[in-house]
Amino acid sequence: MGLLDTLNHLLNFAAPAFALAVLMPAFARLTTRGKASGSGFATQSAVNFAACLAVLLAGLWIEGQDGKMLTYAAMVVVCASTQWAMRRA
Repeated sequence: MGLLDTLNHLLNFAAPAFALAVLMPAFARLTTRGKASGSGFATQSAVNFAACLAVLLAGLWIEGQDGKMLTYAAMVVVCASTQWAMRRA
């Protein structure tokens, strides 16, 4: 496997974590207009991305392969929990 193939696999592995990490704070701002956020959009996205990526890596290690629905469900729960904690709920 060449360098471009490896990079493609890594980017595709991290794509769900990135999408969820960016969309979660965006939707949180739409649904909680009156509440002040604890930190900025970029900070929330970075923390959510790190948490989601950690869950994906743990799911890969535990399950032995990528793309299991249990891993994605855990990623959504962890991302929602970190978003909730950052929004000072």
